Amino acid sequence: MTQVSIAPMTPATQNALRGISVSAEQVNFSGQPSEVIDLDDPRIDIHVIHADDRVAGMFRIDRAFHLHHQFAASTIYGLRTFLVDQQLQGRGIAKACCAQLPDYLADHYPTAEAIMLTVNLRNPAARRAYLAGGFIDTGAQYMDGGFGPQHILKLAL
Repeated sequence: MTQVSIAPMTPATQNALRGISVSAEQVNFSGQPSEVIDLDDPRIDIHVIHADDRVAGMFRIDRAFHLHHQFAASTIYGLRTFLVDQQLQGRGIAKACCAQLPDYLADHYPTAEAIMLTVNLRNPAARRAYLAGGFIDTGAQYMDGGFGPQHILKLAL
């Protein structure tokens, strides 16, 4: 079984992230790591997903999520750009990572009451992984996503 862990991005893991990618079918949902790891926004933190001690993916935590999403309060941070390398998909890495998120995020963001995300209606596999990790579907949809309507999910911390 694949051992999955999460850690904040370091210079070494930043370089390793440049070597992973998602498929053309998924890039509209998450983008490629190389598109976001060099963005200089002090309100966004990058975290690395490791599988068997190998860099397998990433996600970003947006501490200013509420400024761009009216449905989120200032004590709610956003989960963005969650992705697993296309060569490693199908091994349960995303699901295992999502299962670790409640404790991991509560430890790293003690002032956040919850994490929210939007997931495209055309991305049911991602939605299933988030729900398996404890996220709750709010029943609302975000209509301003670039690729169509999105479910709004929330994880209490």
